[in-house]
Amino acid sequence: MSGHSKWSQIKRKKGAADVKKGAMFTRLGREVTLAAREGGGDPNANFTLRLAIDKARLQNMPKENIERAIKRGTGELAEGGQLEDIIYEGYGPGGSALLVQVLTDNRNRTASEVRHMFTRGGGNMAAANAVAWMFDKKGVITVENARNPEDLALELIDAGAEDYKLDGNVLDLYCAPENLRALKDAIEKRKAEIISAELAWIAKNPAQITDEQAVTTMKLMESLEEYDDVQKVYSNLDITDAVMHKYESAK
Repeated sequence: MSGHSKWSQIKRKKGAADVKKGAMFTRLGREVTLAAREGGGDPNANFTLRLAIDKARLQNMPKENIERAIKRGTGELAEGGQLEDIIYEGYGPGGSALLVQVLTDNRNRTASEVRHMFTRGGGNMAAANAVAWMFDKKGVITVENARNPEDLALELIDAGAEDYKLDGNVLDLYCAPENLRALKDAIEKRKAEIISAELAWIAKNPAQITDEQAVTTMKLMESLEEYDDVQKVYSNLDITDAVMHKYESAK
């Protein structure tokens, strides 16, 4: 799970410094719209929508943007095309597994663009279920600056936490998807600072590739995440400190 944790931290740091707020808000708005379309516009009754709204608020997305995205999802606003939630699968350099989650209103365009990025980055797209079996869907909640984080993690086992990863002052808690809501509520009751809460694809085992191949794969992942239709990229990389240093040095 360390690879997911490290990559999430990289993306959070990049997001904090990213001046392309318009692109970020577009992605967040799509998540809100899709959640509202599938489960209704009331975040108290639709936990997926609540998660999407919380994520948008953490990125300081304006309230009117969020409300407009909800109305698009419920059909109160007839703007934008019909969104599809698709996961593309593929291999990075050296054979690491990648899952690319997209929200798109044009499946053919997005598939072509994602395939091109895989090829340009030294990887290749794969058929459905070629690598998905290497991942489990989990609830993941990230907490920052918690007092006694390991004690907090142990306390939360009764609330559904199955595992945790502590990296500096950042605590990642993992749970079954159906326990995400209860775990999030339990953390909020303890006044801990939640940085993100989401459903994510977590690799079962790390890829056995060289550090150089891992760095090249991270560059491919970054290029994929820069494409507007891509919401998230998951991999089975084990991003060690040595890999991180080489990745930062290569930028």
